[in-house]
Amino acid sequence: MKKIKNTLYVFTEDAYLTLDGENVVAKVGNDALGRFPLHTLEGISLFSYAGASPALMGACCERGIRLSFFTPGGRYLADARGACTGNVLLKKAQFRASENEPFSLAVARNCILGKVYNSRWVLERAIRDHALRMDVDAVRSASFRLSDSVKAIRECDSLDSLDSLRGIEGDAAQVYYSVFDQMILRNKDDFHFAGRSRRPPRDRVNAMLSLFYSALARDCASALLGVGLDPSVGFMHVDRPGRDSLALDCMEELRPIFVDRFVLTAINNRVVSADDFDIRETGEVRLTDDARKKLFKAWQDRKRETLMHPFVKEKIPRGLVPNVQAQLLAKFLRGDLDAYPPFLWK
Repeated sequence: MKKIKNTLYVFTEDAYLTLDGENVVAKVGNDALGRFPLHTLEGISLFSYAGASPALMGACCERGIRLSFFTPGGRYLADARGACTGNVLLKKAQFRASENEPFSLAVARNCILGKVYNSRWVLERAIRDHALRMDVDAVRSASFRLSDSVKAIRECDSLDSLDSLRGIEGDAAQVYYSVFDQMILRNKDDFHFAGRSRRPPRDRVNAMLSLFYSALARDCASALLGVGLDPSVGFMHVDRPGRDSLALDCMEELRPIFVDRFVLTAINNRVVSADDFDIRETGEVRLTDDARKKLFKAWQDRKRETLMHPFVKEKIPRGLVPNVQAQLLAKFLRGDLDAYPPFLWK
């Protein structure tokens, strides 16, 4: 079983990463901020405009270490990737499947089934744990509506196109986010959620959601590369230059349980406060460097927690769920499974 290694997050805006032997070194000018052995890392996320040396990028590509570049504000820019790996027959099967709408619909249906199912159980868990601190009738009503959406997605005959599936998914997302604010139990004046806002995020909750959705997408892309699939060729998200469409497909089912619950926990347990955010003149809301360091440490700790995988029936670290799902998708494309099994949490 693959082991969880560390992900190095560098938030100093003018930091430059270099290679020194078998170590990555973060520098500002001639001063070294830190030194980290490459063999302990599975990924590096650099939130800096200064960048990294070609030698380090080459070393990361050779060792399979994901090196991701972000703006200081958290917007994803690019990855450094080595030569394509994996079975060419698997990639050809993926490309053929992506051009086959019924096949694409079968994969996309189960990804969205997982997303809506897991969204519903996020609401159900909130009702179970905090019924006295929220409008339980509104949350329960939303849960019932999501249950209807799950049934609609499972009825294959009623979905004759990807557009039909996207319509159900969009309606379900609107229902889910309409009661998301109910699950914010503390500091309501500072952490009020009125709906999703992106590019840029317009409030503190959206700033955290956008940042960690991006982190989850990178984890999914890395997992897909690890099994020999091309993250850019998806089944539901339209192919677009520079976008990892398949990684976005695969992260859909994991967003509610991995990112949404993480953000809610950070707010409700007072891990973050209003002072951890900067509000720009443009209306963009960004986490401070210290806040990002604090949250990404908690994110890495959460990835080490174990859970029971509902399909493989084994306890695995949370951080390996994208890897297991990528393996299951590869098995489906090879014909070893009759359908892609989404990750259904309860």
